Amino acid sequence: MGKRKEEMTKKLKDRLIELLNEGPMIPGSIRKQWNVCGMPGCRCKNSKNPQKHGPYFQLSFTLAGKSTSMFVREAEFSELTELTKRYREFKSLSLQLVQSYVADERSKRTNRGRGNTNKTL
Repeated sequence: MGKRKEEMTKKLKDRLIELLNEGPMIPGSIRKQWNVCGMPGCRCKNSKNPQKHGPYFQLSFTLAGKSTSMFVREAEFSELTELTKRYREFKSLSLQLVQSYVADERSKRTNRGRGNTNKTL
C-alpha cells in the first residue's frame, strides 16, 4: 500500500472512531407527514375543506433486512436527525474503507500472478 493510500486509510479509520465516540447512531430518515384518522365527522374528513392531522414526524429505516417506522415527537426531531446523519456518514466511510481493502487484496493477487511462470495445480 502506498504512502498516500495509507494516509487516506488512517484518516478514514480516525473519522470512524470519532463517529463512534460521538455517541449512538441510527439508520433511516425522518419525514414530516399529515394523517387522516378515519373518524366520521372529523375535520380531516370534511369534503369541502379537509384538514389532516399533523404534522407528525416519522422515522423510517431498514434493519437486518426488515423495514419499519416509528413516530417521533417534534422535540426529538433535531436529536434524531443528528443520529441519522451520523449513521449515514459512518456507513459511507465504512464502505470507502472496505472498498479500499478489497482493492488492495485484488492488487496483491494481480501482482502475485505477474512474473510467476510456475504453474501450480
